[in-house]
Amino acid sequence: MSGRVPGGLRPWRLRFGRLFRDRASSSRVLRLFLRLARRPVLPAVRLWRRNIQLRVVAATLLISLAVVLALGFVVIAQVSRGLLEAKEEAAQSQAAGGFAVAQEKANAPATVDGPDATDNKVGRDASTWMNSLVKQLASGGQTAFEVVALGAGTGDEALPGTQGVKGARASGNVDPTASVPLPLRRAVNHATGAFKTFSEIRYTSGDGAKEPEPALVIGKRLSDINGDPYDLYYLFPLTQEEESLNLIKVTIVTAGLFVVVLLCGIAWLVVRSVVTPVRMAAGIAERLSAGRLQERMKVTGEDDIARLGEAFNKMAQNLQNKIQQLEELSRMQRRFVSDVSHELRTPLTTVRMAADVIHDARVDFDPITARSAELLAGQLDRFESLLADLLEISRFDAGAAALEAEPIDLRDVVRRVIDGAEPLAEHKGTRIRVLGDTQPVIAEADARRVERVLRNLVVNAVEHGEGRDVVVRLASAGGAVAVAVRDYGVGLKPGEATRVFNRFWRADPARARTTGGTGLGLSIAVEDARLHGGWLQAWGEPGGGSQFRLTLPRTADEPLRGSPIPLEPEDSRANRANRARAAAEAEAAGGAAERKPADAGDRSPIPPRSPVAGAMPVPADPTALPGNGARVVARPAEQAQQEDRADGR
Repeated sequence: MSGRVPGGLRPWRLRFGRLFRDRASSSRVLRLFLRLARRPVLPAVRLWRRNIQLRVVAATLLISLAVVLALGFVVIAQVSRGLLEAKEEAAQSQAAGGFAVAQEKANAPATVDGPDATDNKVGRDASTWMNSLVKQLASGGQTAFEVVALGAGTGDEALPGTQGVKGARASGNVDPTASVPLPLRRAVNHATGAFKTFSEIRYTSGDGAKEPEPALVIGKRLSDINGDPYDLYYLFPLTQEEESLNLIKVTIVTAGLFVVVLLCGIAWLVVRSVVTPVRMAAGIAERLSAGRLQERMKVTGEDDIARLGEAFNKMAQNLQNKIQQLEELSRMQRRFVSDVSHELRTPLTTVRMAADVIHDARVDFDPITARSAELLAGQLDRFESLLADLLEISRFDAGAAALEAEPIDLRDVVRRVIDGAEPLAEHKGTRIRVLGDTQPVIAEADARRVERVLRNLVVNAVEHGEGRDVVVRLASAGGAVAVAVRDYGVGLKPGEATRVFNRFWRADPARARTTGGTGLGLSIAVEDARLHGGWLQAWGEPGGGSQFRLTLPRTADEPLRGSPIPLEPEDSRANRANRARAAAEAEAAGGAAERKPADAGDRSPIPPRSPVAGAMPVPADPTALPGNGARVVARPAEQAQQEDRADGR
């Protein structure tokens, strides 16, 4: 039995595989069809969503068309009912008179001679008398009606091969058996009085035979000259009423279409008179947002649109005045900063020369004076850096910063930065590691500005890493390259990731700057990243370190859609907890592999190297502004005792 089961399942698996492939193929074909069908529809949908005039006219068209159709149906129904009722009344009156005349002739006494010998009973049989009666009754209609006489007992179906109804007579080449409906004949045969119904008049075949036409048929049971019963029918054509109704329909349709077109034209003109100023205001608002502050709306009249235009122009004028005031104030501030920075250079150079002389001669001074000379030289170095940073910030504020982009390998930039930071790292007892440098990471960028950004990030990581390792990771994927600097120091508290790029910001104002920083490094790094069209973002968790990620487009002027390095590192508390939870669930299910627990005492929890060259880009970041969208993980309760010794940046 066990040997036959796989063989029995194999055909089923093959069929299931083919079914799955067929479904996958059909789904791809369906998606392709939908994609091709959407292409011509998307422009129309876009036009419908953006054009309010089109929507109003289309709504007016649909509503007016519905109203016209409803009114047309009501009018046509009323006219048709009126015509049929008038026709029925006239037909019943005329048919009643004819029935009375026919019965009177059948009941008339017999005569031998006279001018109306054809109507007398003497010398005439019932067949001849009935032919004469039908002819006389039809002659008074003058094509207004036709007369049909049928023998009694003709309400049932005729047998095959017979002549239809015995004694059938009709005027005007009318086919009596086909023109008088069978239900009407049965009703006349089985009850007294006159009966009516709507049918068609059918004519006998032959040269010049007429087409069938609608008619009103009225019939009644009468007696002939011998007292035998027969059926007499009046057929009233409805051709004139049908022509009148068709004329009314054509008139209503023509008038309805004219009304619909007229209403659409009126709606288009009315909406255009309202939408045109709005479109003008929208266009002027776009030009104002583009910096053309002199744009104004053309105002004519004194209506609501004119008042809207005047209010818009006043708003634009006030906005222009306020922007000019702010620009003038900003220009004065930038000029002041630039002038002060330049003016300070001359006395700073003189002070520097004097300080260098004093510093070189400090060996001849007493210890207190020598220490003062060293402090003076160090603070002058910091003062010069602050002046350089202020000049750089003033160039960014004035929009005078220029980007000299060229293809560079970020690995070379990272090596230069690490070589420059090695003395500080050795002093701090920190080891700097580089991951992802096995393949070239090429991007069109300004090497000087990128090196300044990375130097700032690496120096900050070493300074705040508390002697633990600093990891620099490079990656390239899609149209972006990224460099992430990870430290395992004090980290960032909630809310600090969005403020760490502010000018002169400190997490702890009492903390000393051991490297002589000016507080403008990250602000300048942000401006350098923006100048490249890139991102500079931060992530951190209290006591778990932080990571700063620089993302640049591979080619200049290429928009960024994502970064090849996730902002939150793989060894964060949240990611480690998720992996541990997944491993516990897999182990509980019986399918988890045995995992080696992480060493809690490891001084540098660096994740194993991953092949970043083929890494897939993460989804696009929510914003391109540095710091925005950065995740800060709250510190767990069990780590609260470390907060006293953890210092902010």
